[in-house]
Amino acid sequence: MHIPTKFQQHDPALLNDIIVTYPFATLITHSDQGLEVNHIPFYLDQNRDKEFIQGHIATANPLWKNVNDKSEVLIVFQGPNCYISPNHYPTKNETGKAVPTWNYVAVHVRGVMSYIHDEEWKLNMINNLTSQHEAGQPSPWSISDAPEIYIQKMLPAIVGLEIKVTSITGQWKLSQNQPERNIRGVIAGLYQNSDSNSQKVAGLVNQRAIETC
Repeated sequence: MHIPTKFQQHDPALLNDIIVTYPFATLITHSDQGLEVNHIPFYLDQNRDKEFIQGHIATANPLWKNVNDKSEVLIVFQGPNCYISPNHYPTKNETGKAVPTWNYVAVHVRGVMSYIHDEEWKLNMINNLTSQHEAGQPSPWSISDAPEIYIQKMLPAIVGLEIKVTSITGQWKLSQNQPERNIRGVIAGLYQNSDSNSQKVAGLVNQRAIETC
């Protein structure tokens, strides 16, 4: 991923926050069959000396047969993003020199992927993943709500994935290359939009502007 200096993000807390907040990611692998892409919700395990990203695929998915165990993989986590109109820039009215662009937050994780068939590990991973996503529910569902025999029959139908993280790269493209008044114009323009992505990007642009003041 090409990242201009102005858009680089190195803060581990912010990088991890995107992984946790936007866990449905794109897993990119390569084998003798060529490139393969899978879309998977992941869980970030930060309880060890090294960070690990965990998830699972269906046993019917040929990924675990096509891609060797301990292969290097790339996972892409996509945060808030939205279109930026030249009309948001006050300088556009003065010079006309403005073009459309896109603001976005993205995190790329590289690591070494292992396949896990141990049922206790898979059950623990599913518990962690479920607990993370059920936390905001009025009555959170848990694995224990389902009959134990039912869960035990389901576990062989999945293959666990564990990626040992080797690098995390982040790009926060939030109008940092614009003069301050254009940044303020982007914030005001996005806040006028009703869609949640525009609102979230506006908040991030505003936060970034405050931090750099």
